[in-house]
Amino acid sequence: MSRIGKKPVDLPSGVSATVSGQTIEVKGPKGTRSFTATDDVTIAVEESAVNVTPRGSSKRARQQWGMSRTMVQNLVTGVSEGFKKELEITGVGYRAQIQGNVLKLNLGYSHEVNFETPEGVTITSPKNTEIVVEGIDQQLVGQVAANIREWRAPEPYKGKGIRYKGEYIFRKEGKKK
Repeated sequence: MSRIGKKPVDLPSGVSATVSGQTIEVKGPKGTRSFTATDDVTIAVEESAVNVTPRGSSKRARQQWGMSRTMVQNLVTGVSEGFKKELEITGVGYRAQIQGNVLKLNLGYSHEVNFETPEGVTITSPKNTEIVVEGIDQQLVGQVAANIREWRAPEPYKGKGIRYKGEYIFRKEGKKK
């Protein structure tokens, strides 16, 4: 039995869900998201909760059971609260600023890096050493944050680069004389 799959997904106030076939559509104050489940699970909306149950006891059905329930939970969380990734920039002269929907990064290259903000995500820079990526799609928010971090991943000697807030960078000792 899937411990995750057994739990129903509670719908907070202001969030509604509709099921048509294998597709569930969730509407909330931040927007609308949908997910199409495989034929191995059944999705049902009962009062203020969504239940996911497996069809049969095959290994694939049990795998899809927990995964589908988590996907539905992420839809509900996205349209009610949203998702957020925070990045920190460390290094002398490294900074970020927003101009329109373009994130301009100075990362020690001979040129400025211009990162175009994709649709469905908002990027803000409260300080010139912080970047905040927000949106209702968890996968898209995480991918955009990873793409920004990829421009200058933190290095282990001085710790310079772009890191997730709270991320630990294993530091190495430099050369000895």
